[in-house]
Amino acid sequence: MKERKNVFLPIIGELILTGGRPILAVVLALTVGAFLIIAYGKNPLEAYAAMLEGAIGSKAAIANTGVRTAPLLLGGLAVAFGFKAGLLNVGVEGQIYAGGAAAAAVGITPLPVPGWLHVSLAVIAGFIGGVLWGVIPALLKAYRGISEIVITLMLNYVGIHFISLLIHEPSPLALKDAFYPQSPNILPSARLPVLIKGTSLHAGLIIGLILAVIIHLALRYTPFGFRTRMTGQNPEAARYAGINVRKQIIVMMLLSAGIGGLVGTGEVLGLKWALYDFFAVGLGYDGIAVALMANSNPLAVILTALFFGALRAGAGKMQVAVGIETPIAQVIQALAVLFVIAIGFGARMRRTRLERGQEPEQEAVAHGR
Repeated sequence: MKERKNVFLPIIGELILTGGRPILAVVLALTVGAFLIIAYGKNPLEAYAAMLEGAIGSKAAIANTGVRTAPLLLGGLAVAFGFKAGLLNVGVEGQIYAGGAAAAAVGITPLPVPGWLHVSLAVIAGFIGGVLWGVIPALLKAYRGISEIVITLMLNYVGIHFISLLIHEPSPLALKDAFYPQSPNILPSARLPVLIKGTSLHAGLIIGLILAVIIHLALRYTPFGFRTRMTGQNPEAARYAGINVRKQIIVMMLLSAGIGGLVGTGEVLGLKWALYDFFAVGLGYDGIAVALMANSNPLAVILTALFFGALRAGAGKMQVAVGIETPIAQVIQALAVLFVIAIGFGARMRRTRLERGQEPEQEAVAHGR
């Protein structure tokens, strides 16, 4: 019992500390959002009550929130994981499409294996697809020092349009005479299990939750995590400590890209059951917002993704019940991210002023004044 306490108390404490900033940001965002709703001539209490009902008011609402949370959670983890090594992976959008295409290729192929193995192979293929899309930026960053931001951003467009090419005839991955460009349907044996019967909530959410815990524990309690944090905080010090910084950058970039590939895997195998043209527009960039708001903490990413997912799930109900257009949810989301950044910047400025104010005092003490 003593060991269990020592493991879980720091996790809970860290989650509370890192959660304070996002919670304050959410409160501020909802407050500003309330004024915007008043400007529409509507009651913000009624609007938020309708949004809450649309997010958790029924089994279908909860399932809808979970469906919207799953890709945000995995996308946020992909970006947050890279942040820990000082990498800004803005290429999750392209990795989503690469992972979705790889998962679909396995998912539509009849294999003489049990269903559990078929879906497992499809998920692994989706992860590998994302990894392969991260190879070029990883190598260029590690060996040439080229900004991963530029390379991953450019590869987004390559990935999106390359996958679009794959599902247009005469590609073998394209479904002939389809009304909308798509692949053949994923075989039932390769589909992710449904968590709530009669809904679209699939096991992609469980994969994200498990990954969040694993990543947190790995970064906090393993030598790999120590090397990652050292590389992200001070690469020069990491080199002096004997850490192979190039190798760490490559490994982290590839793992981050692989998690990005799982976003597309979940959408294809769990929700859409086919690879569609432009099937995940904007999900990769949403992952950046999730990671920023969570301050790159894998456990806080769970809460942030859930908040964003609930906003989006409840926006439709708010529109029907109160008459507020659904983009207000995106406005509140953007405000929350901006407030997190502003609060963090303010905190850093205060620390800097305190440190500068202490320097003269320390010098006086050192000289016996």
